[in-house]
Amino acid sequence: MRIPAPTPHTLHDRFIAALEQVQDKLLHLLANSPLLLVAVLIVLGAIWLGGVISRRMHVLDRISRSNPYMDGLLRNTVKVLVGLAGVLVALDLLNATSLVGAVLGSAGVVGLVLGFAFKDIAENYIAGVLLSLRQPFSPGDSVRIDSYEGKVIALNSRATFLMTAEGHHLQLPNSVVFKSVLLNYSRNPQRRFDFQINVGSRTSLHQAMDLGIATLISTGGVLAKPAPNALILNLTNDGVTLQFTGWIDQTHNDLSRTRSEAMRHLRRALRQAGISSPETVQRVQLMRSDGENPPLPENGHARDTSVDHALDQQLGHAQQQEGDRNLLDATTRAASSPSQFP
Repeated sequence: MRIPAPTPHTLHDRFIAALEQVQDKLLHLLANSPLLLVAVLIVLGAIWLGGVISRRMHVLDRISRSNPYMDGLLRNTVKVLVGLAGVLVALDLLNATSLVGAVLGSAGVVGLVLGFAFKDIAENYIAGVLLSLRQPFSPGDSVRIDSYEGKVIALNSRATFLMTAEGHHLQLPNSVVFKSVLLNYSRNPQRRFDFQINVGSRTSLHQAMDLGIATLISTGGVLAKPAPNALILNLTNDGVTLQFTGWIDQTHNDLSRTRSEAMRHLRRALRQAGISSPETVQRVQLMRSDGENPPLPENGHARDTSVDHALDQQLGHAQQQEGDRNLLDATTRAASSPSQFP
């Protein structure tokens, strides 16, 4: 029967005992060096095998055509699982399976601590995964997220990047994007615009509304179907407020430019028809009896209403910078033509 060694009490005795334990473990490690070498080879072989299996899984190839981010995530998961299996086999070979429970327990505690410490990072990552699955927008789409508007540059695991109309880069956390109300202007190629105009109370409203609709139809870029429309918004003693609406095809025309051109044409048509805006302020005008100062006429030249490509070059450059981290590359590759947007 082996008598256990007495427990050291002093600091010197504790230090000597710890040093002897370290020496015993080093000697044991040297004695088992061939097994240790085999265990290392098993781990390296498992890592290599995991890479080969993940690259040759044809099921993941079908997934990558629809969502490259999930393709990469699943391939990495396969490699980690195969590598972890190799680590378990190596530990079993070294008769260190008891270490597995300690490592997993420590990993669970550490994971819980890191989960609280990096809650926002984890939330943004999960939101990025869900956004890449749902794909509510594509690169180049014009969107509005809460009060922020811009064209989508990229989506990575942490944030969504937009370019504003002023050319500024806007970075929104994925958790904010996922939980916010999102308006995608580019998903439907047809988009409606509207504007208001005031006319005098003595004006024939039928004439003004019919003239406005005819003018919108003749404006370049305004679709004949759905047809333009006119509504009476407000009626007072001083005048009448009319609202005109029209539709455009965003793949060929710009919303702001077409709306501006429609307003210019309608103002010119109303002037030629003698329909004036209401006089809301009483004024006394002294004029010479031998002449008047008529308003300057509008010329009939058409202005450009095509798609505004002012930000295209900057947007493309920004997308190239975020290309390696962009989770929306599948949409770009799947589209037969580049996305058009207003």
